[in-house]
Amino acid sequence: MTVNMTKGQAISLQKADGGTLTAVRMGLGWQAAKRRGLFGSRTREIDLDASAVLFADKQPVDVVFFRHLQSDDGSVRHTGDNLVGGAGQGGDDESILVDLQRVPVHIDQIVFTVNSFTGQTFQEVQNAFCRIVDETNGQELARYTLDGGGQYTAQIMAKVHRAGAGWQMTALGNPANGRTFQDLMPSILPHL
Repeated sequence: MTVNMTKGQAISLQKADGGTLTAVRMGLGWQAAKRRGLFGSRTREIDLDASAVLFADKQPVDVVFFRHLQSDDGSVRHTGDNLVGGAGQGGDDESILVDLQRVPVHIDQIVFTVNSFTGQTFQEVQNAFCRIVDETNGQELARYTLDGGGQYTAQIMAKVHRAGAGWQMTALGNPANGRTFQDLMPSILPHL
């Protein structure tokens, strides 16, 4: 059963039977918003990029994004860049896979971001979401809808962090500005 998350909400990443999740997928989907023009409505292609920044004791130690598709230790993997989005039919336009069992013990948080590489604001995006899926069986565990387009070019979407012997996901949904994950670092740090 999917949990529809609200900003700031945290959930434990455990299986319904109480077992521990071993692998999750953070999926991102979006569509370009229709714009009214003199000759009807039209859409522009929107290039959103999902990134995962791995932290150890509040220090960034690795990142996975469209130019570095796998963490140095191999525990986090990006499935590839989507330059236009638009699946928006419930499927993921970009995905980042996390093998929770392989994440090194010193990594305590993984922060997921989305940014508009081409600089369009979220006013030009609709039906955007991030979701976490149990990669072993494809079951969606949680979904966070990225509401309300604004004059920002990025969002700090969510984080997965260690909680005792397991992991938790917290929906963040904080707007930011930047075309790359590097631009977003000052906005990420307050959430650690």
